[in-house]
Amino acid sequence: MDKVQQECDRILDEISNAVIVDEQVLETVLTGFVSRGHVLLEDVPGTGKTLTARSFAKALGLSFSRIQFTPDLLPNDVTGTHVFNEQTREFEFNPGPIFANIVLADEINRASPKTQAALLEAMEEGQVTIDGETHDLPDPFFVIATQNPVEQEGTFPLPEAQKDRFVIKTSLGYPDDDGELELLDRRADRTNQSPTVSRVCSEGAPEKLQQSPEQVHMERDLRRYVADLSRATREDERVKAGVSPRGTQRLFEAARSLAAIRGRGYATPDDVTTIAPSVLSHRLVLTADARVNNVGKDEVVRDLLNDLPVPTVDYETARASA
Repeated sequence: MDKVQQECDRILDEISNAVIVDEQVLETVLTGFVSRGHVLLEDVPGTGKTLTARSFAKALGLSFSRIQFTPDLLPNDVTGTHVFNEQTREFEFNPGPIFANIVLADEINRASPKTQAALLEAMEEGQVTIDGETHDLPDPFFVIATQNPVEQEGTFPLPEAQKDRFVIKTSLGYPDDDGELELLDRRADRTNQSPTVSRVCSEGAPEKLQQSPEQVHMERDLRRYVADLSRATREDERVKAGVSPRGTQRLFEAARSLAAIRGRGYATPDDVTTIAPSVLSHRLVLTADARVNNVGKDEVVRDLLNDLPVPTVDYETARASA
């Protein structure tokens, strides 16, 4: 796993040269990619969401596409459509912007539910069906979707089925004092407003990164802890609908991916507790009383992490099993 860690460190270091954000947040986004999932970023405008997505694509050496979601965007505007070719006198498929390795779905909650639903098959199956014809999407395929938590006028809340397709939901957040000053220092020292990111991954390396979690061992007691954590969300009185079995699997996959990124062939309880809020919180549906009392989904997950006994992992056995 040392090679995986070295590759991931190069990726994160290169992206950090362009994006002023906590490296743990970048590690969380990379975890979403390595686990073959998708990431939802909820942030106010101007925090670097587009730059982050574009930087990941450049560092990984993958194709990139940005889709600006608006109320009048149609499903075919995302997936593509058949166009009549005057020369061949036949209809030919014209791929939409979703046909890229890394797709930025910007302000996804501004699109209509019908257009949002056009992403469901793509995110889950890695393919789109147009006029009864199925088209495979590029591999790897990674969606980074964004939504603005402040301005809600003219938006369509994401349905639960759509949220469940995102393995991780996180926020870049505002930079700290030093980070914001560094932004100004960088801007003052260059004539080009856009920072550059170079490719650090060789051909085929991103695919190998996504395969690496399969080599990560998780002790059975730790797997039971993952399952217990999901079940606890369903039994909490503040929660109307808890984490689905799909969410349990996503937490398992994300924890193994984080272990791989950190260069280990085995998962630890810290991997689970670190990534659990980003994997589980957005899957919860709170009760009306909890919402009235301003209970946060992250708060529920943190309480459960504090309440559940953490298993003790025999690291010598874990290393031997890895």
